[in-house]
Formats: sequence, structure tokens, C-alpha cells
Amino acid sequence: MRIKPVGKIVILLVIAGLLIGAYRLFGGKKMLTTIAPEKPTATSTVPKVPDLPVKGNSDTGDNPAKNVVVPASMRELGCTDRPEVRLLGYAWNAQMGMHFASGGPQAVKDSLMCKYGVNFKFERQDDNGKLQEALVAFAQEYKNNPGKNPTKGAHFITMMGDGSAAFLKGLNDTLKKLGPGYQAKVIDAVGYSRGEDKFMGPQSWKDNPDASRGGVVAGVLRDGDWNIAQKWLGDNGLPTNPDEKTYDPNALNWIAANDYLDACEKYITGYTETRPVVRNGKPTGETKKISVGGVVTWTPGDVNIAEKKGGLVSIVSTKEYSSQMPCVVIGIDKWCGDNSATVQGMIRAIAEGGDAVKNNPAALDRAAQVSAVVYHDKDSDANFWKTYYKGTTKADKTGKMVDLGGSSVNNLADTLLTFGMVPGSANLFAATYKIFGDLVVSQYPDLVPSIADASQITDTRYIQAVAKRITPAASSAAVAQSANKFSKADKVKTVVSRRSWNIPFESGRAAFSPSAQKDLQRLRQDLLIAQSTVVEVHGHTDNQGNPATNMALSESRAFAVQQWLQKQFPVNFPAGRVRVFSHGQTNPIAPNSTTEGRTRNRRVEVVIGSAS
Repeated sequence: MRIKPVGKIVILLVIAGLLIGAYRLFGGKKMLTTIAPEKPTATSTVPKVPDLPVKGNSDTGDNPAKNVVVPASMRELGCTDRPEVRLLGYAWNAQMGMHFASGGPQAVKDSLMCKYGVNFKFERQDDNGKLQEALVAFAQEYKNNPGKNPTKGAHFITMMGDGSAAFLKGLNDTLKKLGPGYQAKVIDAVGYSRGEDKFMGPQSWKDNPDASRGGVVAGVLRDGDWNIAQKWLGDNGLPTNPDEKTYDPNALNWIAANDYLDACEKYITGYTETRPVVRNGKPTGETKKISVGGVVTWTPGDVNIAEKKGGLVSIVSTKEYSSQMPCVVIGIDKWCGDNSATVQGMIRAIAEGGDAVKNNPAALDRAAQVSAVVYHDKDSDANFWKTYYKGTTKADKTGKMVDLGGSSVNNLADTLLTFGMVPGSANLFAATYKIFGDLVVSQYPDLVPSIADASQITDTRYIQAVAKRITPAASSAAVAQSANKFSKADKVKTVVSRRSWNIPFESGRAAFSPSAQKDLQRLRQDLLIAQSTVVEVHGHTDNQGNPATNMALSESRAFAVQQWLQKQFPVNFPAGRVRVFSHGQTNPIAPNSTTEGRTRNRRVEVVIGSAS
């Protein structure tokens, strides 16, 4: 879990970075108010739903790790005869496996890092500008002193994968001056946010998303948690008001916060504003006093809300949108290539550390102890990190039970699934990178006309080399364990979203029309981001023809959608995840007396949610 606001990747960081310059590539939050122009007559729109792929993480493990060695001391360094390998990262529970692998702030005796020859050292750094500076300083020194281990900067940094396109664009524009070999690349993924990043609001919004119209949410705009809310709005066909200076009673409205804790405080203290009222971007001449009714935040912001005021629940989070926030490792390409054995050793140690944290309570305890030391937060001890790594449900100040926290670590199988290195699986990182990178390009084409292809900033050869050390049978078993599993009895009990899709079929048949492919691709991507959810596909027809025939036809069409999804990515859509329901002509949403109405009634409705 990330504690400082600057530790969060925000899409506008790339704009700030391009303006600030070579070393301070991505500036602080003050830039947000000067770069983003005010649009007092902006029209409220339904957010375009972002497409993201699947997670591959369930806490099962590559191999049994219950007997892993837990180093006796956090202070007895173990391999200082090796060159130091420094990594800077946020305060984030997704790094628990890395912390256990090291055994302490620096690799200790009997640690996995020392076992694989890596004198690893972790330092907390939540300032993205300093993360950028560290990689640039490291690359410059290595360029000037080839073959020697740099003493400046850091060998690696970690960050959220959904911000990596913006981060790497500005960074690599500077690093290219040193030569093509000095580009920064993603070489590993060590874990995920699994619930701690969330959109919180009243229970009424969760029960009926349409009730959020006219609601007001505080948060860091264009931030990852803001994206969660935008995804939820798009999934439910609801509009967002993009102008934080006006109020639209038909849309969800936003109050800009300085950081994620400030957003929570605005709710807790009852912050209000008086704004001009608009409808679809057009002024009405009215004004309205508004107050914060929801928040986008992450742990411990959600904990603060629960303990200090309460009244909000998790509308949706990275528990459901489980592929949105991988914790990726970024390093300098040439150094990694020149030191392949060290990179492989680090990746293997982290993967085995993740496996140990998943399976061995003592390993999780040590990882939490290391977290408390390296994050040096006065209000957070080892028990805090352990509790909110797992995630918990507790009563808030009003007595309502709320979900708080939640992260996960990767073992090797999870990492293979993250990068689409398993037949039948989607490349999670590549899709995440492209989606949010394209968002930057679409919003700021003059400043960021393009981003590099994901294949140009990703190097999976080190992961592949580590995977080859495991026998094919063991590797296949590990992947099978880490892939999501669903019981055929699972039904959606808590709905996240409900959306109708007008997927064209040939008349009177369950065969897709040629024009259906675009909608099918969008549907697939929408479901991939919410990999932890159960999916219900409901088939509907108009009232033309025999009712019994229409019932059978609606079932066949729903099955056609299910089978298409399972064929596309069988790992991501395993048996039992997608369930089929047929309704025939019994549930029209428009009059069947018109051609337009009948077209709307011939639909597939997709419901996603949790089975608990």
C-alpha cells in the first residue's frame, strides 16, 4: 500500500515531466491545476470504458513453501561481497514477496536474495520525480563507467503498471540521449493492488448505480482511483461531469483534492462548495451548494474514513477490477543485459519470496516486519502492514461493515500470466500499458503525440530464463494453481455493473453478424479487467415470431457469446466463470411496436459482480 500522495501515478505527470525537463521529468501535484485548462461548459458524458486484461493471482503458490527458511535476523547482512543492487519503491504491500526475499532492508544471511547471489537493498521513495532522477543518474554513471557497478541512483524502481506508459515516455525521451541501450524497460511484476484502491460511496449507489446521478466525489482527478470510478460509470452507462467547477444533477460530479488523504478529509469534515448548475454542459443560471458524498482513495485513506466518520462502502475496487494495478519493476536495459545472471537471481528470489508469503505465515510475518522498517511510517507497525496486506472487513464508526485494504504478491506462475506467457492467456501488462498510454495521447496529443509499443519497453527474457529452471510439469502445475477458478454454482450476488450490448446476430440465428466483432472485442476487454468477477450473459429477443422459438434463440445467442469468450482466452474465461440465462421476449426495454424498439430489445445483457 502506498502512503504518500506523490507515490501515485497520475496521467498528467507525463505532461509535467515534459515541461520540467531532463531530471525532474514528472513534477508535483501543483502542476495539475496549471496544465489542465478549466472547461466551464464541458458536457457530461458516459466515460469510455477502458480495456484491461486479466489477473492470474490466487494465493496458492508455485510450489509448497511452508518449509522455507526464515532468516534469523533482519540485521545480519549476508552477501556484501556481491555488488549492491538498489531498488527504490513506494510504500506498497504488493512488495511483500520482495521484502521476504531480502529478509531486511538489505539482503540478510540465509535470505533468498543471497541464495541467488543478489546483494539487494530496498529504499522507500514515493516521489516520482526522484524515481526518474535515480534511473537517469544510474544510466549516466554506467555510460561513463561501463562494466562498473554505479554508486549513484538506483538499479531498479517499482511503480504501478497503469502509469508506466506516461512514466516511461518522458524518462526514455531523456535517456535516449545516452544511446539506445540505455532505455528503461519493465523486466518483472511483483504483485498487485487487490482491493485497497477503491471508489467509496453511499450504499444506495452500490445497490442502484443510477442513484449516483447528481452525486459529488472527492479525489485526485485523473488518478488511478479516479479511473476505477470512470470504469464503473462506463460499465453502468452513467455520465461523468468533467468540469470540477460546475454541478450537473444528471452526472457524477468531482471535487479536486490535493492528494488521496485530502480527499478523505473533505468527506470527513463535510467540505462544501457553491457551484453554477449545468445540464449537459449548458449553464442553467442556477447555483447549488454541494457537499462530498463519495471518495476515490486507497489504504489507509479508506481506514481513515471508516474510523473517523463512516457511512461509505466500497462501490468497486481493485478487488473486482483486479488487473488494473500491477506493481512492475523497471530498470536500465544495458545494465540488465550486461548483468543477466544478477537480474535472473533477483527475479527468482522475488518469485520464491512471493510464493513463501502466500503459503507460510512466518514468511508473511517477516515481510510485514521488513515493511515496517523500510517504510518507516510512525503510525504503521508490522501488524498494520500485515492486516491491510490481507485486507479486512470491520465496522466503521456508524457500525456498517466495510472492506479495507487488500494487496497480493506474485509467484512465478502469476508473473508468467501477467505478461501473457501462458498459452491461452492475455498479456495483462501490455494491455494495461497501452490503454492508459493511449488515454494520455488522446487527451494531450500536442504534448504527447505517441507512446512506444509495449514490446519496445518490456523485456521478458529474464523471466523466461527463470521459468526454464522449473520442469515443464512443475511449471504447468503452478500456472494451473494460480489461474482463477470458478464454481459452476457461482451466481452474481453483489452486482458491480449491468450493461446491455447490442451485439448483431444474423436474423433468426445464433451466428454473429460480421459487424459484431468490434462489440465482442470491447465486451471481452471489459470482462478481462474484472477478472475476479462472475459473469452472467442474459439473452433477449424482440416479440417477432413464436415465444418458444424466441426463448430457445435467446439461449443459443447467449451461449454463442459465452463460447466466443472462452475460445478467445480460455485461461481468462475458465469453465464456470461465464453463466448463461435466456429470457426470450419476456423482458423488453423498449416498445416492440417500432423498428427502433425491437432493435433495442434484441440484446445481450451482461452482469458482472461477486458471488459472495
